[in-house]
Amino acid sequence: MIVDSSDWIARLLPCGVRLVQLRVKDASDDLLRDEISKAKALCDLAGAQLIVNDYWRHAIDAGCDFIHLGQSDVDTADLPAIRRAGLSFGVSTHDEAELDRALETDPAYIALGPIYPTILKKMPFAPQGLARIGEWRKRIGNIPLVGIGGITLDRAAGVLNAGADSAAVVTDITLAADPEQRARDWAKATRASFTH
Repeated sequence: MIVDSSDWIARLLPCGVRLVQLRVKDASDDLLRDEISKAKALCDLAGAQLIVNDYWRHAIDAGCDFIHLGQSDVDTADLPAIRRAGLSFGVSTHDEAELDRALETDPAYIALGPIYPTILKKMPFAPQGLARIGEWRKRIGNIPLVGIGGITLDRAAGVLNAGADSAAVVTDITLAADPEQRARDWAKATRASFTH
């Protein structure tokens, strides 16, 4: 589950969400620090894993243990400092060159997207499709693979069956008529897929 505020995290953790990425854009340093601190406290209390998007310095300061880096973030992130602080990180990929570059960083996971057309943000990349998941799976070996982009509950099983270890969801929950119920549906479905 990827959300843009600690308020969303507070709403969705009681619904069974156990892995959440906080992706805040265009915010002041004070707001970022506050959001990350609140998100960490909420996730710690619920026994959930928090992944902070982009803002690795703030994540270190807040005592977080996981971050997500886009390709442009890899250019500016101090990977040795991130490792010294004990943070694990995942990296976004959209094509072969980005995958090669991501693998050089020895990430904790690789994200591939968009799998399907997405309304969340304008993407310079065409949808990857399920076949690309299988290709990435072969290339990355045992590194966990996350599918992202346009994934709905109806599409999640296909993403997992194609070789992804998890499916990231955003608008299928946040734009649902009842986000809490949709989050419960996702939690139930994904738990079932990991118990078989």
